[in-house]
Formats: sequence, structure tokens, C-alpha cells
Amino acid sequence: MKSKFWNFIFWLVIAAAFIGPGTVTTAASAGANHQYQLLWALLFSTFACVILQEAAARVSIVTSQSLGGAIQDRFQSSKLVWFIAIAVFLGCAAYEAGNILGAISGLALIVTGVPAWIFTIIIVVVAAIVLFAGNINTVANLLGIIVALMGLAFLYAALSLKIDAGAFFEGLVVPKINEKSALLTLGLVGTTIVPYNIFLGSGLAKGQTVKQMRSGMIPSIVLGGIISMAVLVVGTSLIGEFGFGNLHQQLVKNHGAFMGIVFGVGLFAAGFTSSITAALAGAITIKSATKSQPDEQSWRFRSVWILVLLTGLIFGVSNVKPIPVIILAQAANGFILPLLAFILWIMVNHVSSMKDHKNTLMLNVFMGITVFVTAMLGFINVFKAVMSVIGETFAFSGGVRLAILLLAGLTLVYGIIRVRKEQKA
Repeated sequence: MKSKFWNFIFWLVIAAAFIGPGTVTTAASAGANHQYQLLWALLFSTFACVILQEAAARVSIVTSQSLGGAIQDRFQSSKLVWFIAIAVFLGCAAYEAGNILGAISGLALIVTGVPAWIFTIIIVVVAAIVLFAGNINTVANLLGIIVALMGLAFLYAALSLKIDAGAFFEGLVVPKINEKSALLTLGLVGTTIVPYNIFLGSGLAKGQTVKQMRSGMIPSIVLGGIISMAVLVVGTSLIGEFGFGNLHQQLVKNHGAFMGIVFGVGLFAAGFTSSITAALAGAITIKSATKSQPDEQSWRFRSVWILVLLTGLIFGVSNVKPIPVIILAQAANGFILPLLAFILWIMVNHVSSMKDHKNTLMLNVFMGITVFVTAMLGFINVFKAVMSVIGETFAFSGGVRLAILLLAGLTLVYGIIRVRKEQKA
């Protein structure tokens, strides 16, 4: 049995998975453009991440199955599981280049004069060695330690700034959203609650009790949320247009060269850990769809993460962004996140399979809120993807907002009806 400390470090892999270059970019942009006003969105998304990750891991532990296997048994549909798995895998592959390029951006702030393609190859090779040599537990512990160092780097950078305590706490507890901040707000939620993380967490829960899982997972995700908030605070120091280089220069100008190194290390760690977890999550997700627990030593398992890493390598070295694949992944994941949240809500209320570990009333209220918000996020992602395909700019207009609220509301109502039915099964 792991000690509480190492169990905590082990579960930090979930924070490693959602704190990537996308999170750093979105959170720092939120700080640069809106100061502390969007902290509440990170607080909510951290809370929602805990709710969904815990539910997925609990289902796997109680049913003694992979999440894909449990879904297939409950809904008697292998097509549903494979649709979700392939969409999640596409997301892992499409965004892998961004993870690697984010790590390179961090290194480039510290080490100059080295071509980006060399950094790309080094990162991919090191990631492959880590995944090939270690089992899932070892990889998770390694990433947990790196995330802890990354957290210290960003927390140090944030605490070195002069923070307006009143504005900070107001931004944390008073939700504010307007036309200019709407998409950025949803971006903060979307970059924290990631579909492939749900499968990753359920796969890592193998061999643990519900109590062990909760004692490690929940504080680890909370720490991940705190690190994201620290990144937002760091972003408030930026004057002018957002960019990693501009933010780095601003930190060096105001706080010295050491602060620039701290930020570069944090950005590199965010990209490097996410490049490993995206590949690992892709493999766990596909393996989950086969109704079996992940065997990380098998070549079938390894071939999936190798494919994800190669995708990142090819697009990273060529410096070509896989726009069509990213658009497809955004559209697919726009459906997948609310679909997964909805499915989990039903499954954790099924009396015969969950027994004493079924949802309480309070958990159902929390999951209902989470399903509603993720449904809004999902429909917005779908709208954005469709607009990108037809060459139009997405506008968060009154009509679009009304349609999204209506669709999310209908999802919530249908979810309540299904949950009540599950509680009688």
C-alpha cells in the first residue's frame, strides 16, 4: 500500500495532464486581459474536474472494469465506447504537437541558439524512454514529482508579484462574465476538464480502494487548480500583447533574470508532462475500449502511445499545424465531454452496479451543475468548429447564447429524468 504522500504524488499525474501549454496560455491570457476577474472560472473548473474524475475512477474501482468496459456493459453498446475512444484518441494526437512546442518554448526562454527541431527530437525521445522503460505507476510518480517542481516554480513567480488581495478574493468568489471574456472563461474550464483525463484517471485507479483514490486524487487536482491560478496571477504582470516571450521579458524586467528562468522551467515542465500524459492517456483510452485493464508492457498498448508521439514529432519538426485534424478533434470532443459527464452521472446512480458507492444527493447536485456547464462548453466548441469549417468567425451573439443555454438545459432535464430511473433500477 502506498503511503499517503506517495499516493498524492502518484495522482499528480492528473494535474500534469491538464496543466499543459494550453492551460498556461489560457490562464496567463486571462490574467493579462482581465486581471483577477476570471479566477472564479478556474475555481469552478477545478471543482468540476474533481467531480468527474472521482466518478470515473469510482466506477472502475467498484465494477473492477476499465471505464470503457463498464460503459459497454451498462449501455450494451460497443459502438458508443469506440466512438468516444476514437474521438479522445484524436484529441490526444491532434494536440500532442502543441504540448511538445510548448515545452520547446520553455526551453527556448532559457537556452538560446538551439534549433527547435533538435529540442523536438530530444523531447520525443525522452518521453518515449520514460513510457517504454517504466510501468504506469513509475511514470505517474515521475510526472508527479515534475508537476510538484512546476507548481513551486509558478507559485514562486506568482508570490513574487505584488498581489491586490481584495481584487484577488473578489475574482475568486464573484463570477463575472461579459462579451469579451466569455470564450476565455469557457477556455479555462475546457483546458482543465479534459476528456482523455477521465480515462487516464480511471485507468490509474486500478488496485486502489475508493478511499485511497479519493485521498490521493482530490488533493492532487486541487493543487493543479492552485497552480493554474498561480499562472493567471503571473499573467497579470504582463503589459501589452500576450506572448510567452513578452511575459518572460516582463518578469525579467520587473524581478530579475532568475524569475525568467523560473517561468521557462515551469512552461517546459507543463509541455513535457502533457506530452507524456497525452500519449499515455491515448493508449489507456483505446485499451479501455477493448474491455480490459491496461497492460503497459504489451506492444498493442505501446503502439498507441508511439503513434501519438510520432504525430507530435512529425508536426513539431515540420512546424505545420494539423488544423483539419484539430478542428475534427474539437468538434468530436465538443460532444465527448458532455456525453462522458452525462454517462458518468447515470452510471454512478445505478444501484445494482454501484451498490453502497452510488451517488449521494449532494453529489448528484454537483454532477448536475457539472453536466450543465460541460454541455454549454461542448456545444460552444461544436459551434466554433463548424464556423471554422465554413470560414466564418465565431461570435458569442445573443442568438447563439440562447441556443446553447436551451440545448444545455434540455441535457440537464433529460439527465435528471434518467438519474431518477437509475435510482429505481
